[in-house]
Amino acid sequence: MKKIRLLFVSMALCLSAFAQENDPVILTIEGENTHASEFLAIYSKNNENPSFHKDSLDNYIKLFTNYKLKVQAAKEAKYDTIPRLKAELAQYRKQLAFPYMTDKSRNEALVKEAYERTITEVRASHILIRVQPDAAPADTLKAYNRALELRERIVTNGETFEDVARGKNGSDDQSVSKNGGDLGYFSAMQMVYPFENAAYNTPVGEVSMPVRTRFGYHLIHVVDKRKAMGMIETAHILILVNDESSKEAQANAETKINEIYNLLEAGERFEELAAKYSDDQSSKAKGGLLPMFGSGSKQRMVPKFEEAAFAIEKDGEYTKPVKTMFGYHIIKRIQLLPIPSFEAMKRELELKVERDMRAETTHEAFINDLKKEYYLNKNAAQKLLPIFIHTVGDEIFMAKWRGLRDHSHDNDILYTFADQSYTIKDFEEYLLETQTKSRQIDKSIYFNNKLDEMINKTIIEYEDSQLERKHPKFKALINEYSDGILVFEIMQDEIWKKASKDTVGIKAYYEANREDFTYPIRYKGNLFTCKDKATAKAVVSLLEEGKLSGKEIEQTMNKESQLNVKMVKQTFNANTTEAFKVRKSIPPIQVENEQNLDEKAKAKLAAKRAKRKEKLAKYKLKSFKNGINKPYKNGEVYYVFDVEETLEPRLREFNEAKGLVTAAYQNQLEEEWIAALRDKYEVVIHHDNLYNLKNTSK
Repeated sequence: MKKIRLLFVSMALCLSAFAQENDPVILTIEGENTHASEFLAIYSKNNENPSFHKDSLDNYIKLFTNYKLKVQAAKEAKYDTIPRLKAELAQYRKQLAFPYMTDKSRNEALVKEAYERTITEVRASHILIRVQPDAAPADTLKAYNRALELRERIVTNGETFEDVARGKNGSDDQSVSKNGGDLGYFSAMQMVYPFENAAYNTPVGEVSMPVRTRFGYHLIHVVDKRKAMGMIETAHILILVNDESSKEAQANAETKINEIYNLLEAGERFEELAAKYSDDQSSKAKGGLLPMFGSGSKQRMVPKFEEAAFAIEKDGEYTKPVKTMFGYHIIKRIQLLPIPSFEAMKRELELKVERDMRAETTHEAFINDLKKEYYLNKNAAQKLLPIFIHTVGDEIFMAKWRGLRDHSHDNDILYTFADQSYTIKDFEEYLLETQTKSRQIDKSIYFNNKLDEMINKTIIEYEDSQLERKHPKFKALINEYSDGILVFEIMQDEIWKKASKDTVGIKAYYEANREDFTYPIRYKGNLFTCKDKATAKAVVSLLEEGKLSGKEIEQTMNKESQLNVKMVKQTFNANTTEAFKVRKSIPPIQVENEQNLDEKAKAKLAAKRAKRKEKLAKYKLKSFKNGINKPYKNGEVYYVFDVEETLEPRLREFNEAKGLVTAAYQNQLEEEWIAALRDKYEVVIHHDNLYNLKNTSK
């Protein structure tokens, strides 16, 4: 036995030496080493295309060192012992540990199952009987029986599913009045797993038995199953309005969307109209482009939107105005992608399964594997459990048991695994902690169940304590998050809070750096955004006549169409007003079947888009004179600016610049603090190892 242990020790030493050789030290602060693996992980995460050029590495190691100095200062100040921060880290660790606490083989089966369901869509309706997850058994049974009664009315009595769903004591889903329980088509990952399971396992035309989810019991009527239509990429133009809007607002929205549709039909570009008129602020700058949705995607759209989108026959075609709960849409099909192969989707599905509740189904198998791995031995339980079975009274079922009277067996071992052992005393304490009011059952069954419950709990806790040892990637993520919490907290105390409270210091910084806080040139007046060049000229004519105010001009120009003119009256900052930043009009780069490109083609496409982005970022700042300025074009939009007053650049008063001054003062405090930390702590950068990272990372 000693020889085997010596062999393990020698192997461990060899592996340790090998690891150090292949994971050299990059940075040492106060004797604390940071290895190449940690540096590379963070460097790659913060740089899309990490460069191993000397200048790039020198720049980043400086930032990295500053970060690690803050971590060192936080640990020295015992921030890592603050209960609130320890609890935050524990919560994060719990979430991160979940994928490591499951049965991998079962997970693989779930991944394959998810793919099979991804390529098939189910259309179903449901009736929901709400019941809380922790409801009393009597309430749970009542809800179950109610679901059975509703099912009986449909299956045996011949009532329609929709009538029962909508009727008295029918579905508790509030949307039933609008949709009759119809959920439209869905595929894997788009419903909670028990619901999805039942829907896929119920034949078309039939109604499932009651299915329990965290929402309650469901009856599921499977209406149809079909081959998945794939994922679709669309763009839209949205005019916001809902059923609660006034009749006038609804009429105006309908008029506006129809006018936009007529412009499309007349040949105007969809992307330009989206940029001008869409109310969807998140997509209008991208020509109305939306995230992909459909089978294989977590993203879902409301049924009316989905139906209209999938009904478009060709890429580039668009719908007539479509009304949903959000307002009126015109939907353009960009591309329709078939479901990828299993190999192409495997990694994505693995990540989804890890995060999905279906992973909980692997829990029992995982525990059984741990019992074998750690050599669980509970042979003594058969002999020792009668101590509880024959001495504990019925009070344990009322949560009133106070513990054993005879403690002569306290140290007797009930079960062992790995290097852990648990005694009669441990089991007694577990029973006292977990006893609850419950239905009285045979005590032999009760105590055997409680022992199994305790074994599962303790073996899972033990495995959790071993994760950092068994999984280096997990350990690295925990360390990274821990450092981040500490740095944020110490920055709060050392920089942000200190700066905001130091009114004398902020004022002194302002006085010493007044020239840094100036207003640029500003213009006070009416800025008109116009539909086209002719409209802009018409606005200029009305301004020159001088009979109408800016608002009256807007109303006059919009009598026939709400899309003609939009007017804003305010003081405009020349440097920050987008309308004044005149950029070249560069069409977006669109490629058919982009997802099917090989890596080389994707890299070229990314480079082209990066260059386009650089060009778009460049602009010429527009300047104006007092009075009516000539119309000008910026992108696809025409503007007219009527300047009432030009406000020349000037120094900001302290109350006008306080926010900017505070931010600048915080930066100064941080620089001073970092300099002090560099003087306080010994810092060694191992440059040879740093500059050799390109070879280390291969």
